[in-house]
Amino acid sequence: MEHFIVSARKYRPKNFEDVVGQQAITNTLENAIKNNHLAQALLFTGPRGVGKTSCARILAKKINQHNVEISGDEDFAFNIFELDAASNNSVDDIRSLTDQVRIPPQTGKYKVYIIDEVHMLSQAAFNAFLKTLEEPPAHTIFILATTEKHKIIPTILSRCQIFDFKRIGVLDAKNYLKIICGKENITADDDALHIIAQKADGAMRDALSIFDRVVSFSGKNLTREAVTENLNVLDYDTYFNMTGLLLENKIPDVLNAFNTILGKGFEGHHFINGLASHFRDLLVAKDKATLALLEVGDTAKKKYLEQATKASIPFLMQSISKANDCDLNYRSSKNQRLLVELTLMQIASITFDGEKKKSANYIIPATFFQALSPAAKEISKPIQKKPEAVQSQKLEEPKPKVKTPVLKSAEKRSSSLSLKSIHQKKQEKKLVVEENFDNHPKTIFTEKLLQQFWKEYVDLLNKKGERSMASIVGTDVPRLKQHFKISFTVPNKLMQDQFKKGRPKLLNFLREKLNNYGIKIDAILNETVEKKFAYTPLEKFNKLKEKNPLLEKLRQSFELDM
Repeated sequence: MEHFIVSARKYRPKNFEDVVGQQAITNTLENAIKNNHLAQALLFTGPRGVGKTSCARILAKKINQHNVEISGDEDFAFNIFELDAASNNSVDDIRSLTDQVRIPPQTGKYKVYIIDEVHMLSQAAFNAFLKTLEEPPAHTIFILATTEKHKIIPTILSRCQIFDFKRIGVLDAKNYLKIICGKENITADDDALHIIAQKADGAMRDALSIFDRVVSFSGKNLTREAVTENLNVLDYDTYFNMTGLLLENKIPDVLNAFNTILGKGFEGHHFINGLASHFRDLLVAKDKATLALLEVGDTAKKKYLEQATKASIPFLMQSISKANDCDLNYRSSKNQRLLVELTLMQIASITFDGEKKKSANYIIPATFFQALSPAAKEISKPIQKKPEAVQSQKLEEPKPKVKTPVLKSAEKRSSSLSLKSIHQKKQEKKLVVEENFDNHPKTIFTEKLLQQFWKEYVDLLNKKGERSMASIVGTDVPRLKQHFKISFTVPNKLMQDQFKKGRPKLLNFLREKLNNYGIKIDAILNETVEKKFAYTPLEKFNKLKEKNPLLEKLRQSFELDM
């Protein structure tokens, strides 16, 4: 069995041209060697896996061998010494190093000392190293490498030429992985490589380690699904689906989707962070000027641009704010799942315009979804007869087959009379289109028959659960006037408005039952009736005072307040 070499070692850069994402540093070092401007003490600093040690080794070879091809087994040839400061961090180790430095190289021009993880040296070792580092022999060059520059004492920093290595970009890492796939005869989806590059978080060594792991899992064909499954990460589709449900105000579906995510073993904290990042990416995708900040694959970018058109900027800004608050409060919360669910419900209620929102943390009431549930729809399903009773529907979706004339209404559905409906934020614009009934039957009927069907309609409303509308329709007995006009009295303006919203259904019912399409209903506001319905304490007192004037004298004598 052939010995397996991990990709991080197998594809370690041998030349400056092979180093990924550090163009400025490699160009500087090449020019310094070419022009003989190389400092005698260099400090390479930056995150893990970005090429510090690799650049140090390449530099050490380039110094001594100009224009000579280096073979793979000559890593430490030509007076190159690599030390690990973590295990050689004492004063004695530095003293031994100082003694070695005095000996000139046997071949080549320079002796190069690469000291990795130099921040691990002790304080005394740093101080012992100062003089040698400041004035080394002419044949010696020190290359120090560290991930934690802040732990190195300032006197060492001032004696070194510092090179700050940056994190490797997602696109650079993805392109390098593509090159490796070509060399290894592996087919990989663009999104799959992008997820690996993102998971590496700017470290090329981590990206290659993840790549080896995924190849062991998937074989020679890397797909996005296989990568997300193996790395146990939430892919883009999860967030796209969740955002779609949030935009459609589907709170029950949102909670079920979140439960599915938890069932796969993901933490709520990880999910809410990812959702906040998804909202950020959607916000970035809304403007061409910021589109470059969207670091995703080409397939995912199309999805982001598509969903960005559906989400408004105020929605995204509020969603990011709520998700960020959830992130900050997650660790201190006693019930972390509930915190995330509340946040999702609040986000799903941002675009809901059904009722006036009294606070920024408004959540759509559960009764709204009960009305939309399959059970409720089954109960409220009307009995279909020849002339169909058309329920309130959008004008964009007209029913193609209408045999009997109907009243078309574009007004939004209002389920019942309630305090919330009194304080609606926006007045709905009403658009009623009445068809021409001149050529339709107008059978004569009596007032008694009218009242019989009127009562039948009230019973029908009660069976459907529309009790508020039933109480309004049952407030008064209808009266038949001339030309089939029906007069109906209501006690206040609010009930009059609610009755007008439910009037189209009532008209369709009566026209069908009485076979008369000339019927019209007028809702008349009767102030006298209104007085019978509710008295304030002051009105009660004034009414009693009219019958007995001595009551006012009694109130004044005892100085009573109303």
